[in-house]
Amino acid sequence: MLQSLTGNSCVRLIQSNKSAWYFMFLVLGYVLYLIFGAVVFSSVELPYEDLLRQRLRGIKRQFLQEHECLSEERLEMFLSKALEASNYGVSILNNASASWNWDFTSSLFFASTVLSTTGYGHTAPLSDGGKAFCIIYSVIGIPFTLLFLTAVVQRIMVYSTWRPIMYVHTRWGLSKPLVALVHATLLAVVAVSCFFLIPAAIFSALEENWNFLESFYFCFISLSTIGLGDYVPGEAFNQRFRELYKLGITVYLLLGLIAMLVVLETFCELQQLKQLRKMFYLKKEKPQDRLSIMEHDHLAFSSMPDGTINSPQEDKTEPFVDFPVLTSPGGQTRHDRKRSV
Repeated sequence: MLQSLTGNSCVRLIQSNKSAWYFMFLVLGYVLYLIFGAVVFSSVELPYEDLLRQRLRGIKRQFLQEHECLSEERLEMFLSKALEASNYGVSILNNASASWNWDFTSSLFFASTVLSTTGYGHTAPLSDGGKAFCIIYSVIGIPFTLLFLTAVVQRIMVYSTWRPIMYVHTRWGLSKPLVALVHATLLAVVAVSCFFLIPAAIFSALEENWNFLESFYFCFISLSTIGLGDYVPGEAFNQRFRELYKLGITVYLLLGLIAMLVVLETFCELQQLKQLRKMFYLKKEKPQDRLSIMEHDHLAFSSMPDGTINSPQEDKTEPFVDFPVLTSPGGQTRHDRKRSV
């Protein structure tokens, strides 16, 4: 008997806190996914890092053997200065001296990556004034960008999502959730083709050292605003029409980001995903819920004896506050006069 009562209480406890349990499983799944990613990246990339380190040590050792007049300390000092400058996008190589990182088009590209929070990291402000301005510019510009993108996406959604779905739903009488799911799938295919596959083919043709996988990787890292910075187009020393190329990349990133937000918003409005999100969200107390609670309390009070509280019918006809009864000059009340008439 005791075990059955304990089991029933546990079942009731779990059922009454489903959202909390789902949220705990969500947190656990996210942590496990992070650990899974760390294990995979470490097992895949660590051997390549070790191989690269050994190769660089061999090149350094061979260079010191060929130039015995140069000490290892001076070489280390020179390399540290060169790498420090490279972190700011400045290279000492002869083939990179013709490219400037802070001309107008490059600065426009940098501003777009800052405001979109992509942040490739291949170029960073050198001066203290530039770093201070970057902070102020980002504090104002990032919320401004979010407002701009939200307004643009909301207007595009009217013509790209809501109206097509309603048209098909009313014209052919198909189920609205099914129409929305098919529409979202087709929209995702179009977006991937126009902003991933086609641009990847273009980048692989324009960038000499990029294959199709690396170009597709750049498109994904950029439009997902991850921005690792290991692949940045237009940085080759022999890049033709570099200014126009940088301007085109800036426009592509802006349009691609808008397209990705439209696709994500379309999928977020799917009824299936809304039901999935409700599993992990806290249930909001609706006005109807508060009204039902008040009605329940009112019914509880109405079940008391008549001497303790008025009945619901009396509450509907008589006010809570006793107002003075208006009488006529002859002494009759207004209610008595109406009855006499």
